[in-house]
Amino acid sequence: MNQMPDSLLTAGEPSPVTVYNESGRSPLLIVADHAGNLFPRALGRLGVSDAECERHIAWDIGIAGVCRMLSEALDATLVQQNYSRLVIDCNRTPGTETSMPDISELTQVPGNMGLSAGQKAARVAEIFRPYHDRIESELDRRRLAGRPTALIAMHSFTPVFKGVKRPWHAGLLYNRDPRFAHLLMAHLKREPGLVIGDNEPYSVTDASDYTIPVHGERRGLHHVAIEIRQDLIADESGQREWGARIARLLPLAYRELLAGEAARSV
Repeated sequence: MNQMPDSLLTAGEPSPVTVYNESGRSPLLIVADHAGNLFPRALGRLGVSDAECERHIAWDIGIAGVCRMLSEALDATLVQQNYSRLVIDCNRTPGTETSMPDISELTQVPGNMGLSAGQKAARVAEIFRPYHDRIESELDRRRLAGRPTALIAMHSFTPVFKGVKRPWHAGLLYNRDPRFAHLLMAHLKREPGLVIGDNEPYSVTDASDYTIPVHGERRGLHHVAIEIRQDLIADESGQREWGARIARLLPLAYRELLAGEAARSV
């Protein structure tokens, strides 16, 4: 039986959520569920090696840098989550099998085995909830101010998963509403040399995702999830390239989306 404590974060440990450019004027709200790979001191590394904790199983490599550049370029607010997805995956509904996985890809996570109800609840209360509460409060503030808002969920994916190579440079993901994703996809496909996935390498579902279904769909907001292949953004040069590309194309797709809505309402 796992003997880890029910409480997690102590005084002086980093916050689970960081907000950049809080007063940003853009209607685009950027969120990053897997931006960091911090571990609470009380949990150590969950029995996982340091090398494994630097891999994609622990976080979305490179996406924090892309998001900060995107935030600056667009004057957009960014809300990012700082702890490893191995502690709790903030894009999964708490209580599901992948929320605190015993195994990630092919790597066992001993510190997630045999967790008590109290230990699981502590991770939800101290990491998952503060992050999503901050997104909710930002969306509530904008709604009360009458500000149009679109939710942009940023992720990165490994170029090889369980031995299978992935050909896409980036992917656009959606669930019930593909409009924003398809418009941005069309722009990205015009970029020389890029292979862009349509709901690849993942798709958004109520069962597999949390952020888009809860904050985007339930609120009726325009939204899109963007996945970028990690080897393309592992260093600052790649992050700048992709940050600039997304910053250039995302507003174009958003304006087209709004124009299409306006035309249909006439």
